[in-house]
Amino acid sequence: MDFLLSEEQQILKDSIRNFAEKEIQPLVKESDEKGEWPEELTKKLGDMGLLGIAIPPEYSGAGYSNVDYVITLEEISKVDPSVGLVVAAHNSLCSNHFNLFASEEQKKKYLARLASGQTLGAWGLTESEAGSDAAALKTKAVKKEDHWVLNGTKRFITNGSLAEIHVVIAATDPEKGRDGFSSFILEKGMEGFQVGKKEDKLGIRSADTSELIFEDVKVPAENLIGEEGKGYRQAMAILDGGRVSIAGFSLGIAVGALESSLKYAKERVQFNQPIANFQAIQWMLADGFTELEAARLLTYRAAFLEDQGKKIPKESAMAKLFASELAVKASSMAVQIFGGYGFTKDYPVEKFYRDSKLATIGEGTSEIQRWIIAQKVLSEY
Repeated sequence: MDFLLSEEQQILKDSIRNFAEKEIQPLVKESDEKGEWPEELTKKLGDMGLLGIAIPPEYSGAGYSNVDYVITLEEISKVDPSVGLVVAAHNSLCSNHFNLFASEEQKKKYLARLASGQTLGAWGLTESEAGSDAAALKTKAVKKEDHWVLNGTKRFITNGSLAEIHVVIAATDPEKGRDGFSSFILEKGMEGFQVGKKEDKLGIRSADTSELIFEDVKVPAENLIGEEGKGYRQAMAILDGGRVSIAGFSLGIAVGALESSLKYAKERVQFNQPIANFQAIQWMLADGFTELEAARLLTYRAAFLEDQGKKIPKESAMAKLFASELAVKASSMAVQIFGGYGFTKDYPVEKFYRDSKLATIGEGTSEIQRWIIAQKVLSEY
């Protein structure tokens, strides 16, 4: 058992850190305030290989391991969680659905485009009445000779208005419940496919989150991914991996908040000494960095098991639960250490504070993670 990064992984970590500081950091403040994605960043992410992390080399991807992927997400999200989320949704949800379930023809047609930075990918599962209860979705697809006709609405879709390639889950036989859902490939520009409301959010503001509307969208039969009726099972498998990515994203937020706090505590002087000398501050930092290491171990272990081809519903839920709750705790503590300055936009911790809450909601709330863990524990022991 080796807890050390390999030389290649350390080089990767350093290169992503340098990229984030050079290409992402200068854009953070303006893109957050405007609530807009800096579109010039998409191509830069593609050129860096960050939009092909989950894509095998034979389809123009980087072919990184899941552990490499977590390392990457942590370094990006430490600088800007919005960019971390965009990269995570593109790779773990959209691209990985192609990786795991698409036909060879579908992979050849779409994966190179997704890896290159030509476009972002999006994944449509969530609806207004189908959040934690994913099986309650109402979007329907009806078979018509050589095509399907989709009708419905998806909500809170990351990259929704920016993506040209979408994987959408719809009910093809509602009477069968979870066995009546299927997955489809949709492209921007299809007649009847339009973007609805773009969300104005508390945090993660520059990451696009939009509503997708389908009105009699004609989808070719060959755009069905895998077998009809397997969409729900596909989605649950995708979410297992997606939760590892959100754990990595959460690690980045926690690291950013804790490192900012440590630096500030050494510089801020009160009562004629740095506040880092005070036990109250030291204990906050001690708890924060200890829990960070625990979260990192849970996350790296889940990613490692995923690399071994193991099923990881419990491990990914544990990693996501612990890391996301830590992101909120660490960013809240950071604001406290900064005091009044932490409540201003002059320092980065207020943004970590706003961004962190999504981690406990997206890709399954903390309550859903606890339910998954409990079901697995009850069945195993």
